[in-house]
Amino acid sequence: MAHSDATKAPASATPPFVVPQFTAKDYTSFFFAGAICCTLTHGGMTPIDVVKTRIQVDPAMARMSLLSGGRMIIANEGPAALLTGFGPTAVGYLAQGGAKFAGYEFWKKQFVQIAGDQESAVKYRTAIYLGASTVAEFFADILLTPLEATRIRLVSQRHYATGLMTGFARLAREEGVAGLYAGFLPILCKQIPYAIGQFTVNEFCHELALRQMSEETKRTLSGPAKFGISLGSGIIAGFAAAILSQPADTLLSQINKGHGPEGSMPHRLKELARQAGFRGLFAGLGPRMIMTAGLVSGQFLLYDAVKHALGAPPGLEIHKEA
Repeated sequence: MAHSDATKAPASATPPFVVPQFTAKDYTSFFFAGAICCTLTHGGMTPIDVVKTRIQVDPAMARMSLLSGGRMIIANEGPAALLTGFGPTAVGYLAQGGAKFAGYEFWKKQFVQIAGDQESAVKYRTAIYLGASTVAEFFADILLTPLEATRIRLVSQRHYATGLMTGFARLAREEGVAGLYAGFLPILCKQIPYAIGQFTVNEFCHELALRQMSEETKRTLSGPAKFGISLGSGIIAGFAAAILSQPADTLLSQINKGHGPEGSMPHRLKELARQAGFRGLFAGLGPRMIMTAGLVSGQFLLYDAVKHALGAPPGLEIHKEA
């Protein structure tokens, strides 16, 4: 009989290692969910970014706190000034967020397939998380960098342009690709450690929480319990992202202030790091940890909610069970 060979397979045969085959529609849903979660969280932080950037680049505000700096901007320019650069921020993180989250799902799947089998994938899951988050963030930052450059010009030079389109066009016209991507290396130095902390630590926090549960408990987990796990994992991942990216964030602030020697960007970053020392590189870490914990946890909660609303499949999990 035609099917007799198939029925002769030994009962103890190991089932094939199956990796979910995400469709183009699935990746579109991942992109949309990532775009929405990053746009809303980073867009909501625009007033803080405006004040922070002014403090970094305006000598008159150099010694001010976020609160006093915000009051001064409102008094001199009105409340609307706190939304300067909202367009580039929203569009930049729309593109970056979508590419980062969809890219992480894509590259994690690729690296799992390279591992070849489930045992190897679980064994090398840390390398898979690190690789997927790094590659995803690299390509996402190609989209982010020109819009971040435009945002900084709009915020630091008040009459530079009237908005996103005119600011982007002026920067491209006057400085070309070199001007649009002048900050690419510093952004990579900041964003890649940030993404590593965000995704890798979040994965391990979920793994640690779920490892304590029986299969029955996992299947019957309530909505509030899932929310609590996601929130807690996101907060811890946010702390990790802030710590890992803090040195580069500090150096970016110095670059924005015009500090450091002349020369190539790698040379300037190296000299500024040497001058700041270990303690100087981590100055202001506490407040940034709190802000980043809110950003990262908010992004993961929104990402899951939007994915669920779109009917997208869950991401590929390679957690160690015991």
